[in-house]
Amino acid sequence: MVEAVQHNLSGVVEVTPKKFVDGRGYFSEAYNKHAWHALGIDVEFVQDNISLSVEKGVLRGLHFQTPPYAQAKLVRVLAGAVFDVAVDIRTGSPTFGDWVGVELTADKGNQLFIPAGFAHAFLTLTPNAQVFYKVSEYYSPACDRSFRFNDPAIGIQWPDVGVPFSFSEKDRTAPMLNELDTGFVYEATA
Repeated sequence: MVEAVQHNLSGVVEVTPKKFVDGRGYFSEAYNKHAWHALGIDVEFVQDNISLSVEKGVLRGLHFQTPPYAQAKLVRVLAGAVFDVAVDIRTGSPTFGDWVGVELTADKGNQLFIPAGFAHAFLTLTPNAQVFYKVSEYYSPACDRSFRFNDPAIGIQWPDVGVPFSFSEKDRTAPMLNELDTGFVYEATA
């Protein structure tokens, strides 16, 4: 059993699996193909990734892979909390460049599904934030792309975490979105 919230970007869905709590702790189905399919998430995941950010204020992204290795992602937090962001990068989309941000926490157990054609980033809100995500395609260095977390054309409203952001050299020097060919073209559905 899951609870789902469709966000303003078509295809981006926040999913919160039900927790069964008792005196020992809790049990939850973190992923169930049938339940996710009923929500319209019909993706075959092929790889699981995990990252640990030791400090609060670590910003990872905005990342995506171009076709033919484009990745859909199902992101959740195993420890701590993050502000998770998806940006529509499908050329011609009515929401191109729009973003949605969701606080994902280990306590709540909520997850964010990000379809292919969207860039992904997160900012750690707590120390020792551990992020786990399933992806629909294998990592491809040749298709790996990123653009700047503070691109003014996107205007992401990152939360103030009380410390300067920490990021990789790759993310700090990434181009702006308008300098990239994302490889994604919006296809309207009836």
